[in-house]
Amino acid sequence: MSLDLATPSTATRPVFLRVVRGQDRVLTPDATAFIAELQARFGSKLHALMVARQRRQERYDDGRLPDYLEETVTIRRGIWSAARVPDVLADRRVEITGPVDRKMMINALNSGAKVFMADFEDATSPSFTNIIAGHVNMLDYRDGTLELDDAETGKSYRVGDTPAVMIVRPRGLHLEEANMMIGGYAVSAALFDFGLNIFHNGRALAATGRGPFYYLPKLEGHREARFWNEVFVFAQDRLGIPQGTIKATVLIETLPAAFEMDEIVWELKDHIAGLNSGRWDYIFSYIKSLRNHSAYVLPDRAQVTMDRAFLATYAARVVKVCHRRGIHAMGGMAAQIPVKNDPAANEAAFAKVRADKLREVGMGFDGTWVAHPDLVAVAQEVFDAEMPGPNQIRKPRQEWRIEPAMLLKPTEGTITEAGVRTNVSVAIEYLAQWLSGRGAVPIHNLMEDAATAEISRAQIWQWIRHSATVGLTAGGERTMSREWLAELVQEEIVSILDRIGPNAFHRGRYASAARIFQEAASAEVLPDFITLPAYDVLNALD
Repeated sequence: MSLDLATPSTATRPVFLRVVRGQDRVLTPDATAFIAELQARFGSKLHALMVARQRRQERYDDGRLPDYLEETVTIRRGIWSAARVPDVLADRRVEITGPVDRKMMINALNSGAKVFMADFEDATSPSFTNIIAGHVNMLDYRDGTLELDDAETGKSYRVGDTPAVMIVRPRGLHLEEANMMIGGYAVSAALFDFGLNIFHNGRALAATGRGPFYYLPKLEGHREARFWNEVFVFAQDRLGIPQGTIKATVLIETLPAAFEMDEIVWELKDHIAGLNSGRWDYIFSYIKSLRNHSAYVLPDRAQVTMDRAFLATYAARVVKVCHRRGIHAMGGMAAQIPVKNDPAANEAAFAKVRADKLREVGMGFDGTWVAHPDLVAVAQEVFDAEMPGPNQIRKPRQEWRIEPAMLLKPTEGTITEAGVRTNVSVAIEYLAQWLSGRGAVPIHNLMEDAATAEISRAQIWQWIRHSATVGLTAGGERTMSREWLAELVQEEIVSILDRIGPNAFHRGRYASAARIFQEAASAEVLPDFITLPAYDVLNALD
């Protein structure tokens, strides 16, 4: 593709800090110039939005609680609908998510799911090598050449005749791509991922009616939705794609966004296809937003379930808002994955997935997420039985009256030593894998990604901050403290060394992972995202 793009000055010309395989295919002069134009047009707006996030959190820290906005009451109460969802997205009953790894992409596209969310964010470790390889895979998907011959196993992977529709999730607005700099500053990772994808693939996907489609992560309110809408309008105009072709599904995975669902849909009404209940990031955001409020301390992660308290209300509001506005309400991810060589444990995992999906379809959700190809049939069976049509959009849920306090009600339960140790173990193991280049990691028969690692470290921080009482396995109680956390981290390091040995320990980045986790969990102020300090380490190791 060639565009009439202005040549940037020497001072604003993009600079790349490393060279990786495939870079010449995706970072072409025109593509690079397009990203630079996006950064120039929208970079200052994005910075202002990030400052606004900080100001909002300061108000929460000072004692304010999230609430519906007074200035947008007419939007919430108004009778209006979003633009029509295209036919290719009418049936989204099962979506599979995963990283932009080549083999996993092919397997996901062939899984039988209606949609595959190709994830540049939480399920991908964002080394420059991984990110560029992901964008190369997008080019091959566009050209029908996405295939793989595995020399080690002798297996071949090819995309079948009826693949899932692909929806791409770029990285969040808070992230940077440190390996591309303009004017001495790193570019926005969100604009980098979106820009490369839409530039190279947008027109071809539009011509076939199978895109371009996006998932938008970690929005915190309608002004951020407005930002994305402006980016969409500009990109479509610049690339000669008809306005309204882009369709986006917004992940409602932050507490502030739960209070602005109608407003988010309104800002994106020409481009929105649905909202998704991103449950794991939502739990993390709940902890982070209410971090200074002792009345909102949560119990063990395993006790924070979708059928109770703030999560049940949040899920109900997603369905209510979506169906009122004529778009899809998408359910969240069940973390269970198949358990090999243990039929009883495997069936127990499948039963949990079935129960989760039965709850979602009964609430009115139009589709759901799974993390493994073997779970597609499990989820589809539930939705096929309970949802004969392509979706449930025409079934309103206006009888649900949802007050702000209902969206804030904490889950009741206990904090246990087992829960504390699980959080320490999961966070360190996941971060080590992430630093080694893997973003979606099976741990304890659950698929963990950046969101679940964030919950683990945020819960430890919250329990330390509020001196939570922890029930000990051997009986009695202990107050959660930085000193005890240090003991637990040391014990976990010893356990890992005993299991894999010192050489594998160091090759596996466990020392860096333990340090990053402990510093984040014991900090005076809860760091916004653990992946920010981890990214600096990852980039140095790449």
